Amino acid sequence: MFDAATASLAVLSPGVGGHSTVTVMPTSGAARPVPLPGQATAMTGDNDGRVYASTRGGYFRVDIRAGTASRVDIEGQPDTDFTAIARRADGKLALGSADGAVYTLSSEAGVGASLKIFARVDALVAQGNTVVVLDRGQTSVTTISADGNDADHALRAGEGATTMAADSAGRVLVADTRGDELLVFGTDPLILRQRSPVRDAPYGLAGSSRLAWVSQTATNTVVGYDLATGIPVEKVRYRTVQQPNSLAFDEASGTLYVVSGSGAGVQVIAGAGVR
Repeated sequence: MFDAATASLAVLSPGVGGHSTVTVMPTSGAARPVPLPGQATAMTGDNDGRVYASTRGGYFRVDIRAGTASRVDIEGQPDTDFTAIARRADGKLALGSADGAVYTLSSEAGVGASLKIFARVDALVAQGNTVVVLDRGQTSVTTISADGNDADHALRAGEGATTMAADSAGRVLVADTRGDELLVFGTDPLILRQRSPVRDAPYGLAGSSRLAWVSQTATNTVVGYDLATGIPVEKVRYRTVQQPNSLAFDEASGTLYVVSGSGAGVQVIAGAGVR
């Protein structure tokens, strides 16, 4: 993920001894590893210098500027395997679990609401105070009510959805890797607004104000699509590092970051989408 306040890319990766590491990569200067006191499964940020990473029983809070990490244990959930995390516009965190529940926090460590209706929560994103759940087992997306107690709407997401991202235009992007499609959902209410074929195993996603970015992991390519016309239109494509699993975009500089899932590093594409 990219943090605008510090102009830094944060990359979550396995670390030493079963612990994870968040590597902070500023736009200038050397990368700084921040070891976490445990294994993390997913992360989100507040765009103001902090990263939150889910773990069993709670989450880690990382201060990007200070390069420090601390653990927060969620009350009453010491053995819960948290697999996903998102931060709402009001600052509340939502965490998803391996056993199919979504927990909406009312404070730093207190659970305000929970909803257990999924096979597994594989990813969470937020648009405003609406949290969207991706369940790979049911290949579905579901919106959670603002109070966290109910599911507002649910839709099937292609033949085998794997990843999800929110963009600045209020949309939710979903990669249907098995069905070779990009799916674009609106969230108020949840509706499938656009779908487009994307060959060669689409996986990594990132939204921006101009383009939606999708990686093709079978060909090590990333493609930028214009969604403005109602039908996704390809505008640009770039060759990438091997296994481009994760994408992040810096709106201020127009820089696209492509992170390899096989250890091939981070590719920086300056002025991405500008021809």
